[in-house]
Amino acid sequence: MSGMSGDAGPTQDAALTLAAQAGDVSALALLLERHRAGMRAVALSLLGPGPDVDDVMQDAALVALRRIVAVRDPEAVGPWLRMVVRNSCRTLLRASRRVEPMEVVPVPADGTTPEEVLQSHALRDWIWEAVEALTPTLRLPVVLRYFSTGITSYQQIAEACAVPVTTVRSRLSQARGALAQALNATAAAGHEDAARHTEASWLEVRETLAAAERGDFAKVVRDRYSPGVSLLTGGERLGGVDLLLAGMDSDLSAGVRQRPLHVVAGRSLVVWEMELINPPDDPDHCPPGVAWIMSLAGGRFDRVALHHAPRPEAAAA
Repeated sequence: MSGMSGDAGPTQDAALTLAAQAGDVSALALLLERHRAGMRAVALSLLGPGPDVDDVMQDAALVALRRIVAVRDPEAVGPWLRMVVRNSCRTLLRASRRVEPMEVVPVPADGTTPEEVLQSHALRDWIWEAVEALTPTLRLPVVLRYFSTGITSYQQIAEACAVPVTTVRSRLSQARGALAQALNATAAAGHEDAARHTEASWLEVRETLAAAERGDFAKVVRDRYSPGVSLLTGGERLGGVDLLLAGMDSDLSAGVRQRPLHVVAGRSLVVWEMELINPPDDPDHCPPGVAWIMSLAGGRFDRVALHHAPRPEAAAA
């Protein structure tokens, strides 16, 4: 800042960054405030004046919140924050040219996922508490965009939510603003252990698949799913419990197996990302993957939306 000695700025940045990496919410807020002018200047230079600048600033704040632990040079956090803004602007510009951003949300160089980054520091519980405060309509695109691994582009989220891409952009914009308010509102509140939800969900998905292999999937459905559960794909309700059971039985009878790749879990929304393994004699029986996007009510799954990964030839087209 203007009144600081030559190295006071980087020194204070480093101290705030290390504190934020240790889970200090106020330190992260101070960092964002210290560099807000520079971040906004980057956004204005690329986008020009307009509401998109505010969207990018909010998006950059969320990325910083998730990825602050990935900063390896705490004194260089300012350039890192401006780079985050620059990348968000480029994604927005590609979308405005009707070329959908297909890249995944950036992750650290060691290959860890955004969810694993969240699990590695104390901010995760605070973030999840704020996510849970969003409405279901806004919560789903936020969770897919920032916490899933295979449904992160606007087009993929649009398909999973069965809405146009423009609606996805609008909902993410609303969600970022609402999430900023929710983060402030929940900063001093008690937060549930997000890691516990995730660990329990990993155990549940493995037990569910093992039970299905044993022929006990019906028992799992009775115990964990609402009697009125809805099974959907592409936003269309296909059926309920009977279809859920029949679908699993049909896949197993055909020799198709599922392997969990990634789990996102909160109190009200769970996403299981699966690899579908087809039998050797019928390699094209199913698409290569499926995500189970499940909402909970009263501790039971009451809505299961299936989003299938495109077949390789469809993705290429």
